[in-house]
Parts: sequence; C-alpha cells; structure tokens
Amino acid sequence: MSLLTPLALLGALLAIPIILLYMLRLRRREVLVSSTFLWRQVVLDNEANTPWQRLRRNILLLLQLVILALLVFALARPFIIVPAVSAGQVELLLDASASMNATDVNGQSRFTQAKREALNILDTLGSDDAMTVIRVGDVPEVIAPATNDRGVLRRAINDAQPGNAGADWTAALTLAVADAVNSTGLDIVIIGDGGLGDAENLPGVPNPERVRYVPVGVSSSNLAITALATRALPGQQPELFAQITNYGPQDAPVIFDLRVDGDLLTAQRHVIPAGQDFSLVSTRLPDNFTVLQAGLTTTSDSTVPDYLASDNTAWTVSSEVGTRRVLVMSSGNLFLSQVMRSLPAIEAFAGNITSGLPSGNFDLYLLDGWLPDGDLPDGDILIINPPRSTNLFTVGDKREMRSTPVVAGNDPRMAFVDFSGVNILGYVPVSETPWADTLISADNEPLLLAGEVDGRQVAILTFDLHESDLPLQIAWPVLMANLLDWFTPRSAISAPNGLSVGESLAIRPPFEATAIRVTLPDGNQRDLPIDRDVMVFGETRLPGLYTVDILQGDSLLESAPFTVNLFALNESDITPRSEIRLSGATIAATGREEVGQREIWPWVVLAALLVLLIEWYVYHQRLSVRTLLRPVLLRQRAA
Repeated sequence: MSLLTPLALLGALLAIPIILLYMLRLRRREVLVSSTFLWRQVVLDNEANTPWQRLRRNILLLLQLVILALLVFALARPFIIVPAVSAGQVELLLDASASMNATDVNGQSRFTQAKREALNILDTLGSDDAMTVIRVGDVPEVIAPATNDRGVLRRAINDAQPGNAGADWTAALTLAVADAVNSTGLDIVIIGDGGLGDAENLPGVPNPERVRYVPVGVSSSNLAITALATRALPGQQPELFAQITNYGPQDAPVIFDLRVDGDLLTAQRHVIPAGQDFSLVSTRLPDNFTVLQAGLTTTSDSTVPDYLASDNTAWTVSSEVGTRRVLVMSSGNLFLSQVMRSLPAIEAFAGNITSGLPSGNFDLYLLDGWLPDGDLPDGDILIINPPRSTNLFTVGDKREMRSTPVVAGNDPRMAFVDFSGVNILGYVPVSETPWADTLISADNEPLLLAGEVDGRQVAILTFDLHESDLPLQIAWPVLMANLLDWFTPRSAISAPNGLSVGESLAIRPPFEATAIRVTLPDGNQRDLPIDRDVMVFGETRLPGLYTVDILQGDSLLESAPFTVNLFALNESDITPRSEIRLSGATIAATGREEVGQREIWPWVVLAALLVLLIEWYVYHQRLSVRTLLRPVLLRQRAA
C-alpha cells in the first residue's frame, strides 16, 4: 500500500489539542450562599479544582483519536496496486447504440454493465493518468475531454444514456485516432457488444495492439420486426408486407398485432424459426387508412426471452399519403409510362381513350394526342400534341421546326432544363393563350407554354414526343419533374416512410408558409422558423410516428405524417462478440494486463463515519446515566 499525498499525515498533530482538552479540569462557577454547612463537599471540590488533571482512561477520547487517524489516513489517499485494463492516457469509447438497451445482463441493460466497466477502469487509473470519454451513438459525443479529475469523469459516465439508433463507429474511431496520433502511449478502450459495422474496415488505425476491447452482453435471443410496408394497386385493396426475424437459437412463439389508426385490426400467433426470417403478406387492410402500427409480444407460455424491446414495434403510413394521382390518357405512349414510373410520389392511372374520361378525382389529367369531346376536364391539365382547338387555345396547321429551341431560363419551371441538343421534326402552333407564359420557343412560336386559367393550371407541349428525341435526353425527366411539381406540389416531406432512427428529414415548405411544427412520438413539439427553401429536421432519435404541420400564421396549410423505425441489422442482432476486427487486426477481449492504482480512501472515510456513530452513541449513553444518577448524588450530598 502507498500514499498519494503523504503530507496529509501531518494532520495527526491535531491529536495533541484533543488530548489536552481531556486533561483540562472543569471550571465551576462561584455561587454565594448563606451557609456552607451543606456545601462542604462543594468547597472541597473547589479547592481541588486545578487547571490540569491526570489523563485517565476514556473511551470517548479513544474513539475521537481513531476518527482523527482515519480521516488523516483518508486525506493521504492510500492506494493499492491492482491489475488494470489500461493505464496512462486512455481514450474510452462507450457504446451507446440501440443494442445496448438489451436486458440480458442479470435483468439489467448492457449499457448499465458498460458503465460499470468504465467506472472500474476509472478507479484503476493512476494519479497522473488522464481519460477522455466518448459516447458512441448516431453522432459521437465527447462527454468528458481529457482530464484526470475523477469527479468529472465519474459524473460523465454516470449521466450517459443509451440511444435508439445505430452507432457511428467510423466517426468515433476517427476522432479517437486523431488524439492517438497526437499523443504517445495512448490506449483506445472500446466497451460494447462488438457491432462496429463498416468501421471494421477503417484504415489508418495506428498501433492496433494499443486498442483494448471490453465486451458486454451474454445472449443473442431477440425477436424483431425488420420490415413493414404497404401498397395499394389501382382497383385493389391495400396490401401489407411485414417481416419478423428471430436472431436467437430457439424457435419462438409470438403474437403479431396490427393497429390501424389506433384501432386493433388483428392479432395472430406465429412461431418464428430460430435464426430465420418470417414474412407476412395481408390484403385485409381497410381502405383510406393513414397510419398502421405493428407490434410483437411474446406469448405467456413462451420460454424464449426477447431481450431488446425497441425493435418490437414498427410504424408505416399509407402508400397514398403524399401521393399525387395522375390520369394518363394516351394511345400507349411508352415514354410517358416510363417517366411516370420513375418520378417519386406519383400514382399513375392509365385511361382508355376509346371509353373517354373515367369517373373519379385526379390531381392531374395528362392528355397525349387526345382531347375529350366537349369541355376539358375540371382540373389541372397537361396536354401533349393537342389535336384540335378548345375554348382555352387555338391550334394551327403543323409546321416544320427550323431554329434551335430557346428555354426561358429565368423561369423556375425550367430549372436545369437544357433543350440545346433536342431535335424536333415539327410542331403545331398554339395561339390565343393570354393566360399562359411561353417556357420553350422556336421560330417565334411556343413549344411549351403554361399558366393558370379559370382556377386551374394548364400546360401545353406543342409537338409529338415520337417526332423528337426529347424522350432520349436527360431534359425529359427533368422537364416532367418540374412541371409535376408546378401542377401539384409534392408533399412538404419527401420520405413519409423509410427513415431510420437518427436520419434527417428534408422538408420543403410552400412559399406562403411562415413556420413548421413537428410533433414527436412522445407528444413534444418542435417549432422551426422557415429561413430557407429546404429545411432539415434531424431530431429523429425516437422511433414512432411524427407529424409535420405547415403553418401560415395561425392557419394550418398542410399536415403530413412520417414514421421512424429501427430496422437495423447491427442493432437487432444482439449477439455479443468476443472479438472485433479493426484495420485488418483481430482484437480479442482484453483482460487486466496493465498495472493500475485503486484508491481506498472512500472505504477509510466510511470506517471513520461508523466510528463517529459509535462515539455519538457512547456519549449519549453516558449522558443518560448521569441524568438518572443526579437525584441520588444530590441526596447523598445533602445527608
């Protein structure tokens, strides 16, 4: 045993005044009385009352000296030499990924065990050693910079919490390696269950032999919902696809339940084979639903544990949420079919030109070389190669194009549209369109015009796609995407489904919007002032259903839900690893190979506290005895 601050032993000199206090006699106060006959004993006591007396055996004195000795010994910071995982300069990486929520360590989470391991490493650091603590979540965070202050490090470790997303080990190791390059003799200590993902191939980790790995976790038993999606084909009921994965070594019975907009739809029992996926396809979904929630519950008779709960629930929204319905009336234009399939959030319906316009509401009517008898449909319209005149425009005789097309580049509908390499055989001139802007022209005639008339948006492409090479140019999908965004602006959010925990969501508010409000799964709200065309919301650390509200003042312009799920193989597969690979090297679980110092002063202080309680008890016992004997002594003196 050694001492870190031996000068503190000088505090033992305080024993001298304690002993002197016990050698001092009591000084009694003088009292005038009419006679001293009854006070002879008092007089004798006064005569013998000298300043000092012989030191007698006293249990209180002994206990107080023991307390002093223990406190002085604690201030000297005694320590013992013990085996340690690491010593010197330590870069501690604490795994805070979703898998660390698994409760396979004596009913406690892996993260709780990881914190205990971190505190053990902290307790064995030497007086000159320093530690940096990095919490490795979806965004690595330095929760304690390099310091030898045990209090700061202990608070940082105790306050750390696991997340619900995967861990970015590549960024965390890059951060730790940067410190290792600038410091000699620095150890990198990884505490986790071993799922490093792509970081295992991270190059440039110097001295892999200085990397220590402390594994946590004991079991791989876990059931998870690993996929959930819906789709709706025209004229058919919505379909559900779900996938359940059993990562454990035993077949597991579960209850799989579905809730539609908060109401229970079905609950079924399934047995998931060990180490396999189990797929479910259902066509029993109701029409016009918005949110679907799936859940897993182990059966009451199951003996197979499910140690990770965060992947037992998943959410999805209807495939029709945020989707634009487009009716395509054409004689079979392959180019239109291909571009409709390639554009996101478009649900295209093919009509039959011989039967006329079908019933139903659509966001856009795309009329290719065909117009209905009578009036045009009451809605937004994109007309390609108009065959005749209507009440909105007049069509002339077909002409051959002689000049290069010119694009109105200052119009946002023509952003990134390049017609310089597009060849067109001919077009039909369209006139009497005061409501429209010319977006592309040639020979001083419009090739594409668009505008708003009678409360609807109308665009006209004045040539046949088959008489041009436009569908073979990159300008074709760009032009169609721009026009569809102008006709029926897409939902404010671009990914109602498919976000994983920790991923960011792009929000495109309309021009008139003044604020964005996002409601989190726990009911909390975040208000985002609009300061750019595309806003990014990154606070998606909770799995569940989110809602984005687009506001104009106090008015609600649009409300759109989106879901966030775990769906991460590295997190749901909670199998703990006994070794990891890093920069081509295999790093096995680290034993206690270094020499560390474990300070024992907390135990010494605890012993001093116990002795203090004993001293307090003895003192009050003596006080009680004196109180009881005082009447007897007074009677004896009176006699």
